[in-house]
Amino acid sequence: MTPEKTALLLIEYQNDFVSEGGAQHGAVKAVMADTDMLARSRAVVEQARARGVTVMHAPISFADGYPEMPSDPYGILAGVKQAQAFRKGSWGAEIADAMAPADGDIVIEGKRGLDCFASTNIDFILRQRGITDLAIAGFLTNCCVESTMRSAYERGFRVVTLTDCTATLSAEEQAASVTKTFPMFSRPLTHDAFLAELETTA
Repeated sequence: MTPEKTALLLIEYQNDFVSEGGAQHGAVKAVMADTDMLARSRAVVEQARARGVTVMHAPISFADGYPEMPSDPYGILAGVKQAQAFRKGSWGAEIADAMAPADGDIVIEGKRGLDCFASTNIDFILRQRGITDLAIAGFLTNCCVESTMRSAYERGFRVVTLTDCTATLSAEEQAASVTKTFPMFSRPLTHDAFLAELETTA
């Protein structure tokens, strides 16, 4: 992978997931701790950014009352609404300080569901920048990360999923995604392995 043709996509590193007091932090805290996910995410973004990789942030947010959802949401979106998570303008919807965008980063607007490609212009931005390789990190491993990984794969990008920079609701779900689903639609790599490939091809 060459840095100028590689993007690092950071999905939903927002206070409601990342920070103590966040509406859904308690649900992901254990898996985050298992792999030291936040520290490794910080390390990979800082080093990738320094090497010229395009860094992209994909937060999710909803207006008060969640009008973007069906009136009777089910599954993961029902959980978001019940927890009153990711409300636009709230502290919980803000990108956590530890992962704050830097000058030159791109913040993707308009994410309202699981797949980053579904309601945003991320595909356009990637192609305009000549990106061929997309590395994905963030939350939740078996929801937004998986959905975005599949879409990127279908669109012909060379996809990497960062196994130690993702987290979800349980160790069992994390393991199933990383060992069974990731290899079908991406190359699963640790953050160190990803950075090593950037080093050897730069």
